[in-house]
Amino acid sequence: MQPQSLDADELRAALIAVALEWEQRYGVAPAITSVISEYDAARLVGHSPESLSHDGVGRTAVTRGVDFRHNGIRYQVKACRPSGKPGSMITKVPKASNYDWDRLIWVLYDREFRVLEAWEWGVEAYKSSFDGVERLNPAMMRKGRALHAI
Repeated sequence: MQPQSLDADELRAALIAVALEWEQRYGVAPAITSVISEYDAARLVGHSPESLSHDGVGRTAVTRGVDFRHNGIRYQVKACRPSGKPGSMITKVPKASNYDWDRLIWVLYDREFRVLEAWEWGVEAYKSSFDGVERLNPAMMRKGRALHAI
């Protein structure tokens, strides 16, 4: 496999295939949920692979609050993926640790990184709904704007 010859969707699929194979062999998948969910969320709001690549120039994994920008809007992405092992049902959603973004997208995957749901929240609605909440769950996130739901 020559990764540089793959288009964006083929590269995504290859990354997932390697992670799932690693999980099968060694019990725990490599931590790819963040990068896959940022790519998927960006595509859901209209980024092309090329525009997302351009947006990523100068960005680091620890850029505070912002995972990507599109049309002047700053996006934060949170995601969940069950491992498929007994008891791995998603009951807790990661909470934003700051409000240095304009919109948050929560993505729920199946075990093989297929998007099941994606929900969008504006920063003010998210803050007023969840600022005092200790533990978020999928039902709470589903009160946002559906970007993708099955």
